Amino acid sequence: MKFTPDKPIYRQIIDYAFAAIQSGKWKPGDKIPSVRELAAQMDVNAHTVLKAYDYLTAHGIISVKRGMGYFLSDKALHKVNAERCEYFFDHTLQEMFRQMTLLDIDISDVIQQYYAYRNRLLKQKLKK
Repeated sequence: MKFTPDKPIYRQIIDYAFAAIQSGKWKPGDKIPSVRELAAQMDVNAHTVLKAYDYLTAHGIISVKRGMGYFLSDKALHKVNAERCEYFFDHTLQEMFRQMTLLDIDISDVIQQYYAYRNRLLKQKLKK
């Protein structure tokens, strides 16, 4: 994984876990990579992965079974989606509104673009 300097590495590992959960790569009840395995895979210190796993554990996304490893909780996807939605509304959408104001873009134009985007996605899904 290539890390960026704009965010702490442990946070980027959390984002990696969120993406694995949302994509279905990690499924509820699955055993996930151990701290050492993920550290080796990402070429980072095990303490950095442990910090990310501590966060995921504290938020009920993963749990540890002593002697067995870390497992994805049954409600992991729901919790990840809720956290990402909160971030979207608190940060991403606020930045979008700021840009819309600066560029004098009306919300009706955004809505039109949004529905055009959704229609393209739907057509792509139907082709598969």
